[in-house]
Formats: sequence, C-alpha cells, structure tokens
Amino acid sequence: MTTDTAAPPAAPALARPWILMYHAVGDPTNDPYGIAVAPDRLELHLRWLRDRGLRGVGVADLLRAHSAGDAAGLVGLTFDDGYADFVETALPLLARHDCTATVFVLPGRLGGTNEWDPEGPRRPLLTGRQIRAAADAGTEIASHGLFHRRLAGCPDDVLLEETARSRELLHELTGTAPAGFCYPYGIFDRRAADAVRRAGYTYACAIAPGAAAGPYALPRTHISQADRGTRLWAKRLRHRARHRPALGPARLGGAG
Repeated sequence: MTTDTAAPPAAPALARPWILMYHAVGDPTNDPYGIAVAPDRLELHLRWLRDRGLRGVGVADLLRAHSAGDAAGLVGLTFDDGYADFVETALPLLARHDCTATVFVLPGRLGGTNEWDPEGPRRPLLTGRQIRAAADAGTEIASHGLFHRRLAGCPDDVLLEETARSRELLHELTGTAPAGFCYPYGIFDRRAADAVRRAGYTYACAIAPGAAAGPYALPRTHISQADRGTRLWAKRLRHRARHRPALGPARLGGAG
C-alpha cells in the first residue's frame, strides 16, 4: 500500500470550503441523471466566479491554502467519474479562466464507459494517456474508487480494492500517489471512511454528509446545466449557511 502523497493532511477545521461538483461536460439534452453541463454553461460558471473575485482550484490546493490562511477567493472545482470530455473540453476552458481542478477517476475502467448508469447515454472515460496529460496540465488526479461501486456496507475485500488498490494504480500511472478520494454516489459509512484513511488519502469528498462532515467527508455543491448566476449565488449562500460553524473532530458514522 502506498502512503506518500503530494498534499499535507487536511485538518478538521478546513472541511468547510465551498467545493463545486461537476461530472460530464457535453450535451445535456439526454441526461436523466443531471450530470452534464454544456461547454458554454461551464464557461458561464467560470466567468461568474471570476467576476466575483473567485478562482477555481483543485481540492488539495484549496486545503493547503486554508491551512496557510491564504484561501480567500478560492473555490474548489471537482469533476467526478473521469469522463474523457474533461481533457477534450473542460481543460481548455479551465486554462482560459486561470483555473485548475480535481478530477476523480476510475483506474479500473480506463478508456471504458459509464456502465454503472443503467439509463442515459454511454460516455467515454479517460484513458491512461489522457489522465497523464491532465496531470501534466496541472490537474489534481484523485481516486473515485476502482470500478464505481457503492462502498457503504460492502465487503472488506471490495473496500480494499476500491480504496488502496485504486490509489496504487494511480500512483503507478501518474508517478504521484493521490491525496484525494471521492465516494461513488456520494455515499459512505464509517468502514468506508476508515478504509480511505488507512489507504493513505488525506481527504475524501462526499456530497451532503451532514453531521459526519470532516476531512474524510467534505461536503460539495452539485452544479447542473440549470445553474446560472442567480442559482449559483443561492447555492453559495446555502453552503455558507449550512457550513458556517467551525468543525470539531469528524464524526464518520453517517451516509452522505
């Protein structure tokens, strides 16, 4: 099991920054899960951030800046599932707006498709070459597990594969052991969070972990094609209202 990482441990008090959650960047018309945003909509979001003095960065950079007290104006940008359109479409837009991001990939499905989605279009996933290209361009490469399996309640051998083995494979692929993990479907329990920690990750992203929020259950805001300026502003205000209190020790017994 690899334990080295490019990011410092995230302290519990750092678990309240605003982190946006994207998935695919492409045609949103046939999208039963609401995971796709069109390229022009992503650009609108990035411009909205810039116009308000905000800049998108990867989660490890965001946590590092918080630790140094230097995170004013930074927002976390994450892209789940590792769709190939991240390199083809999202990456040039991020560069245009001086932003970086974290992409959560599935090393067990390199070059495959989103077979875990029973409805909607098949979307190609990043290949190993594309993941290395994204890393070379400054993207944080992090793990979304090995095969996109639901971790809450799964057997120990599956937990080990999805957490430790996926980290080892990404280390081999990029030369850097990933700091971050994202729970597939945003769902986790204490065993899953403990497995992520033991595998050597320094943080994990969920969606809405509630009282379980902490360094291994960072809350995020889902961003969709429907989001424009007013909705983005409302989501930012809602995040502030929900996560204003400083965190104490993380309680990782709930599901996100």
